Amino acid sequence: MNHQKIFYYSFLLLLLTGCDEKKEQGMNSNDLKLNQIQVIGSHNSYRIHPVQDMFNLMTGLNPELAAELDYGHPSFDVQFSQHGIRQIEIDVYHDPEGGLFYNQRGNLFIGLPVPSGIEELLNPGLKVLHFPDIDYRTHYLTFIDALTAVKTWSDANPNHIPIFILVEAKEDGLANVYPSLSGFTQPLPFDRDALDVIDADIRSVFGNDLNKVITPDDVRGASESLEAVILDGGWPTIGESRGKVFFGLDNGGAIRDEYVADHPALDGRVLFTSSDPGTPEAAFLKLNTPAESIAAYVTQGYIVRTRADADTEAARTGYTGPRDLALSSGAQFVSTDYYVADARHDTSDGWTDYTVALPDNMIARENPISGTGKFTGQEIE
Repeated sequence: MNHQKIFYYSFLLLLLTGCDEKKEQGMNSNDLKLNQIQVIGSHNSYRIHPVQDMFNLMTGLNPELAAELDYGHPSFDVQFSQHGIRQIEIDVYHDPEGGLFYNQRGNLFIGLPVPSGIEELLNPGLKVLHFPDIDYRTHYLTFIDALTAVKTWSDANPNHIPIFILVEAKEDGLANVYPSLSGFTQPLPFDRDALDVIDADIRSVFGNDLNKVITPDDVRGASESLEAVILDGGWPTIGESRGKVFFGLDNGGAIRDEYVADHPALDGRVLFTSSDPGTPEAAFLKLNTPAESIAAYVTQGYIVRTRADADTEAARTGYTGPRDLALSSGAQFVSTDYYVADARHDTSDGWTDYTVALPDNMIARENPISGTGKFTGQEIE
């Protein structure tokens, strides 16, 4: 038998085997629902590590807090393309008049200019940063900048697994933490108008029709309860969701309640909220601390975000207990600051090679709790 015939018969055998396999499975991985996968996310995804002099100042003020903030991230496109991140977090501050964060007053103590010189900060709009005056370094100055970066990458990679974007509406400044201090930036509260700006900015970047955004209205349909739909298997499929994003409000309490007010079951809203099970808007749960109880929520149909690590502790000790529990719990989004090991582990005993990844470094896998079991070990993206 010549090589051509060998190739032909080998190809035919492979094709037939593949057909039998698909027949046996009875479905394609695109038929998995949005709640039937698991991906890795990043925490404070926009944040750049403070300059060393500022970090030294922070260490002098509060060594424990500084240790918790001793991390940073590359830009979104690098996280998405090089590290397979499919869940990010963006912190926003309200700045309706513009200029509220133009002066970086902590610079006064480290010999840097207090006026930032960044003209974009003078414009009205939501600003992206971790903490005013001292922890302000960011890849994206405004919420619109951050959203545009996501959309640009998404448009260039239209087959990607849906990206979940947590948005935290922040109100705290140094004066909130240290009441005796004065002269520092005082952030504005997130009232109804400020929360409306979050939705408006998303529409301004992704289009008013939001056809690349999965919204609560999309999932709920004509039902009066979003929760009732997701508990009945109503999340969209991966095939229907590729190339899209969806948003969650990181805040609970009064800010969440204000966002939900006058929007029953999140009617007309863009963000999902971490609302208590038993309420008509419940669909997404933010459960930061990994626990075995997460599996019960995942089994019911909720989408859960948890954290594999916090405050740089795991990267320093190498302890993987929370990470392993987060992954086995079935939480769909497991966020970390260490999808790449801290580079200092090569040169310092104070750091380890701790990392968080799915098996075989997959970008997305079938969920170990809510999945069908037919795509175990397969890359979904």
